[in-house]
Amino acid sequence: MNSDAIIWMLLPVFVAVGSSLLSFFIMQGRMKVAVSREREVLAQVRAQLSSQKEVMEDRVHRTEEETSRRCFDTFLADFRVEERHYTKESKSLLVSKKLMVLQERLYFRNIPLSNWVEHEMTLEEGGDMSRLAQATSIFMPKGLMNSGSGEEAVAMPKLLRS
Repeated sequence: MNSDAIIWMLLPVFVAVGSSLLSFFIMQGRMKVAVSREREVLAQVRAQLSSQKEVMEDRVHRTEEETSRRCFDTFLADFRVEERHYTKESKSLLVSKKLMVLQERLYFRNIPLSNWVEHEMTLEEGGDMSRLAQATSIFMPKGLMNSGSGEEAVAMPKLLRS
């Protein structure tokens, strides 16, 4: 056959192969652009998710702390000190003493945790019994005595002093 005829027969094949390669490279570029955009969106979504995760973990941690604090406060609120005091006079031949007897007992809800602890203190003339009772209390820390109303107060017990 003639070389012109072969060229005319192979020319459409070369054009088809060339156009297919050209369309392949164009589509390859478009795919790279689309993939890079998807990766960018994915990176933004991951950043948002990680920040939301940190916020949620912080909220959960704060909620756990607050719940723990409330539970402990509720537990401590169930402790109370029952206190009673009275005066008695002891008379001897020459001396007459006026004594104040202070009794305290620690309770958890309605369950007594200790026996009555009793203190006897000598009263001076014109002494304030309630202040003396608060000052000698073994279950009341010194910081709560000034801020309390004098009624039952909630406090953790100190070690018993002898």
